[in-house]
Amino acid sequence: MVNITEKIKEIEEEMKRTQKNKATEYHLGLLKGKLARLRAQLLEPAPGAGAGGGTGFDVSKSGDARIALVGFPSVGKSTFLSKITKTKSEVAAYAFTTLTAIPGVLEYAGAEIQVLDLPGIIEGAAEGKGRGRQVISAAKTSDLIVMILDATKRAEQRALLEGELEAVGIRLNREAPNIYLKIKKAGGMKITFQAPPKRLDEKMLYNILRDYKILNCEVLVRDENATVDDFIDVIMKDHRKYIKCLYVYNKIDSISLEHLDALAREPHTCVMSCELSLGLPDVVARCWHELQLMRIYTKRKGIEPDFSEALIVRKDSSIEDVCDQIHRTLKETFKYALVWGASARHVPQRVGLGHVVADEDVVSIVAK
Repeated sequence: MVNITEKIKEIEEEMKRTQKNKATEYHLGLLKGKLARLRAQLLEPAPGAGAGGGTGFDVSKSGDARIALVGFPSVGKSTFLSKITKTKSEVAAYAFTTLTAIPGVLEYAGAEIQVLDLPGIIEGAAEGKGRGRQVISAAKTSDLIVMILDATKRAEQRALLEGELEAVGIRLNREAPNIYLKIKKAGGMKITFQAPPKRLDEKMLYNILRDYKILNCEVLVRDENATVDDFIDVIMKDHRKYIKCLYVYNKIDSISLEHLDALAREPHTCVMSCELSLGLPDVVARCWHELQLMRIYTKRKGIEPDFSEALIVRKDSSIEDVCDQIHRTLKETFKYALVWGASARHVPQRVGLGHVVADEDVVSIVAK
């Protein structure tokens, strides 16, 4: 572990020393590849450690979605959890109050959303400092990261947290690169660009693949703006997680109106004051929006639909997903479904398993 950490520092220092120009881009690309591989090794559990993240971190995923609260110590994560759920996470006016992952349940719009209050991330968490590895492992299992930030502190706090998460393969508010890679047993390398690339070339990709011991593969780069980092992410796809992030600035009661207005206008951002309970409903509503969950109501033949209890499904779910939510064997006797709502062309519309539903649709399943 120490040797890997030392190697990571050596590569980072070499990258800082190396001037960025056309002559060094191949060398920097190889260094980035090695750095990504070493960081993945550093964060893998030790042999015999099991899948859990350590005492207090092995929290079973439950509910319709999971939100992870991340941030530096004493920014208000525990207070926020206590305000939006019935869970009482220990709160105090000193750093490192929370030492384990504290789960809570947020009930909203008929959904049960698990909220994990994770211990404060410190600088160097990606290298295993503090309980960084456990915190990051738990964050990777979430559907949404809510980054709690102190509105009274400098803007660097956000960049530091983003850097720590980026270093361990968590990509915030980004889509997976539009690059196709298929590893084969023979045939050598075939590298194709759909459009003339602006930041990559065949020689660079060839060298990076060789460094990863990938000698037989097929590559298709569809995005002309793809970078070396994007290509490395595709190679390291098993160690990458693309997660939506909502930046939430706390303690807005201690800043000027001008500063508050500037923060509130930033993308993917909400503002609040946990102490004064200001803006909390707005933050919860934004979390629901970012999770992109949908409510589906069921109806039995000859009976009015039941609007008191909704099935919660993800965006772009189909009738097949709705059947799975009701009972996993329902598809076996499925004949057709009747749908009322935004997804129906006419009311009701008779549809099959592949029909994509919309929020607040009413669905009646007809069996054989």
